[in-house]
Amino acid sequence: MPSSLNRVIRHHLAALRMLLVFTVITGIAYPLVVVGIAQAAFPHQANGSLIKDRGRPVASSLIGQNFNLPLNKGQTSPQPDRKWFQPRPSAAGTTGYDPTSSGASNLGPNNPDLVAVIKARRAAVAAFDGVPPSSVPVDAVTASGSGLDPDISPAYAYEQVNRVAKAWGLNRPAVRKLVADHIQGRNLGFLGQDRVNVVELNHDLAASK
Repeated sequence: MPSSLNRVIRHHLAALRMLLVFTVITGIAYPLVVVGIAQAAFPHQANGSLIKDRGRPVASSLIGQNFNLPLNKGQTSPQPDRKWFQPRPSAAGTTGYDPTSSGASNLGPNNPDLVAVIKARRAAVAAFDGVPPSSVPVDAVTASGSGLDPDISPAYAYEQVNRVAKAWGLNRPAVRKLVADHIQGRNLGFLGQDRVNVVELNHDLAASK
């Protein structure tokens, strides 16, 4: 009986030692190594890809945001600001681009409600940018799966150049060049599509003033 008890105790002690060893390796050493490599090799990405203005973080290039006018008294629906390049629609939260409520509308492509919303968005974007409805790109009227996508297509960015330039009183070719400078190619040359990060674009637009 005593030998049996001793055997049980030894097994429990061995299990406890293994628990402590793997806790140190996987719970302390491995995370510290990963953090150290990330901070050394990719400090910008590891710290949230923050965009700073005069040393103060103002946004993350990974998360889109609205560029709307301030709400007036009694106003419930925000209106887009003509001075800024606008992102694609967002179904995240009640006003869009809410990082605590990431998600899509979950409406199918043939859903009559979604079809009606897209039709209304196309008309609104066309009127806002002063272009024919037929030239409005798809991403201007459809939300991303996360609702937080900061990217738009180059076509949608170029569509907004005339409006933005007029609102700021800037030279149109200069604004168009700013868009061209922000076009990012496909990842690894074949994944995804060419895109423009609206948050970064608007940040540099403000800095150019």
